[in-house]
Amino acid sequence: MGVRTFTDMREGLRGVDVVIMLRLQNERMRGALLPSAQEYFKQYGLTQDKLALAAPDCIVMHPGPMNRGVEIESAVADGPQSVILDQVTFGIAVRMAVMSILAQS
Repeated sequence: MGVRTFTDMREGLRGVDVVIMLRLQNERMRGALLPSAQEYFKQYGLTQDKLALAAPDCIVMHPGPMNRGVEIESAVADGPQSVILDQVTFGIAVRMAVMSILAQS
């Protein structure tokens, strides 16, 4: 299907046009399956250094709410490549429209 998987985040970021980060639920951080928040951020958190590996015009997405310093660095979340606020805003409108359509059925 043309999908490639990576175990190294830096390798997976090289040249990409879009980075979509996901929210890590804090309640799942307490189990033995995940490292500490600091170790998670070191391995999987999106930083400016990691983002520099992507295409220069790459956009950054995240559905929110964000765990800053765990999934994403504040400088990236608030940076010029971030479309997170737009994504969250439009997501609300889309969910409202879907709910309206379903309520009329």
